Amino acid sequence: MRPYFEEMPRLGKALKKGQIKRTEENLGQFKEAEKAVEAEVQRIKDAGFPTEKINKRGQMTVWQRLEYLVDPGTWSPLHTLYNPAENEEGTTNVIDGLGKIAGRWAVVIGFDNKVMAGAWLPGQSENILRVTDLAKRLNIPLVWLVNCSGAKLPEQEKFYANRRGAGTPFYRHAELEQAGVPIIAGIYGTNPAGGGYQGVSPTVLFAHKDANIAVGGTGIVSGMAPQGGFNVDMAEDLIEKVKSFKAKPPGRVETHFHETGFFRQVFDDEKGVLDAIKESMKGMPAYDPKFFRVAEPKPPEYEGEDLYRLLPLNPKMVYEFEEILARLVDRGQHMEFRPDYGPEVYTGLCKVDGFLVACIGNRQGYLGKGYPEYADYPGIGGKLYRQGLIKMNEFVTLCGRDRIPIIWFQDTSGIDVGDAAERAELLGLGQGLIYSIQSTNLPMMLVLLRKGSAAAHYLMGGPTANRNNAFTLGTAASEIYVMHGETAAVATYSRRLVKEKEAGRDLEPVIESMNRLAQEYHEKSRPIFCAKTGMVDEIVPLDALRGYLVGFAGAAYQNPISICPHHHMILPRIIKG
Repeated sequence: MRPYFEEMPRLGKALKKGQIKRTEENLGQFKEAEKAVEAEVQRIKDAGFPTEKINKRGQMTVWQRLEYLVDPGTWSPLHTLYNPAENEEGTTNVIDGLGKIAGRWAVVIGFDNKVMAGAWLPGQSENILRVTDLAKRLNIPLVWLVNCSGAKLPEQEKFYANRRGAGTPFYRHAELEQAGVPIIAGIYGTNPAGGGYQGVSPTVLFAHKDANIAVGGTGIVSGMAPQGGFNVDMAEDLIEKVKSFKAKPPGRVETHFHETGFFRQVFDDEKGVLDAIKESMKGMPAYDPKFFRVAEPKPPEYEGEDLYRLLPLNPKMVYEFEEILARLVDRGQHMEFRPDYGPEVYTGLCKVDGFLVACIGNRQGYLGKGYPEYADYPGIGGKLYRQGLIKMNEFVTLCGRDRIPIIWFQDTSGIDVGDAAERAELLGLGQGLIYSIQSTNLPMMLVLLRKGSAAAHYLMGGPTANRNNAFTLGTAASEIYVMHGETAAVATYSRRLVKEKEAGRDLEPVIESMNRLAQEYHEKSRPIFCAKTGMVDEIVPLDALRGYLVGFAGAAYQNPISICPHHHMILPRIIKG
């Protein structure tokens, strides 16, 4: 299949001087919006004790551990702003992402030891579940940096139990290992109770000399036999026991290296633990990238900085999707599937770091006379119509057959509505696309360029496709809502307006309610809100998107659960005709 993939038709064109001049304002506005996201990220990094204080204790922070562990230039952070329970700490207390260790891709997660010594916080278990899902979806190792002081006890009811509570990650660890996905852990600090399970549930454990894992620790000594309250004598007794436990906490290296053998190796310095993880990663299951690459890796034809001039921050302005894609894939090369059908969506094969990927994205603007063919109104890009839904069903199904990972690019206002749309079977075709996605069992990722709206957000590889969706990226232009705020206000209050008008009452109070609802929709659809609540997994600068695509493609092809030989593929041949 070399002739198919080495040289493919090219997308895009270089920016002209007039275009550069016209888009200067958009570039400035986009960069300013990204600064607000950067400030939130920095707030997370600065949470808890200062780095200097942690270092004075002889410890590295989780950020320093990650920097030492992960191969330079490969780190793609995820869930940095995730805080669905709005913890006062501003974080779920775990830091995670996708990166290479010793040349192999892994999902990496670590407790933030600057914040309450890495305690469990509300929302943390859900964050961990997203991480275990990612390792399972990409079939790559999960690497843990364990430094967990146990639960934040005053808020235990917010995370301890329940179907997706703090115990669930331990079952997910077992599930990963049963599926053949290894979990490698570096153990630091004191890890009692849930921290102990977090320490012992991985596959291989490397420990620092001062680390421990235990069923319980100093903090719950003498509390296992409640007596109905506390008094001074009990307090004095507790003080003595705490002093004793502090000197010799249970589950030390003496126990779990020399007696139980849980710790495979123990190291005198922190970097020794990280070096052991690196060495272990060298032996993880991984194909040589040459096995799956269809061509030599090449950078995009044009600079990623161009994206700030090509993607309007204003959601009402149109742009050419192909120009965006040309700045993200190798040499801007592609093979488009059914270019003369379903013009509202682009479907095609591209290369990312030499690996074959499928790309699907919304086109914008007027779609031409006579389209959609079933209606007497013009089709506008961003919406989905009959042909586009059929085309995506076909393309996704063929990608599943050929085992080609899919990258979705969303900027959608929803599916066409009305009697004509219902007669055109859009409801059934939309659910058909969901069925097609589920049938593939393929790794997928989503880039939410701007709008994710209505059911179209579900259909086009959204986070709801969680069997397939590895992660979802947002930009500083992203917004997610079931419908635009003004549309929601009309849907909510239009009948009320009629009643008030017929009754001869003042319309102003209803209008105020409509404006208030529209404003709430706006505030609860902003990029930072979407990241905190988990609607997206990370807000990414436009010029950093390519790195995530490279990470996704490399991880998806590192150790795939199924293979289609290149010369058995049918999709490239269908495109060629």
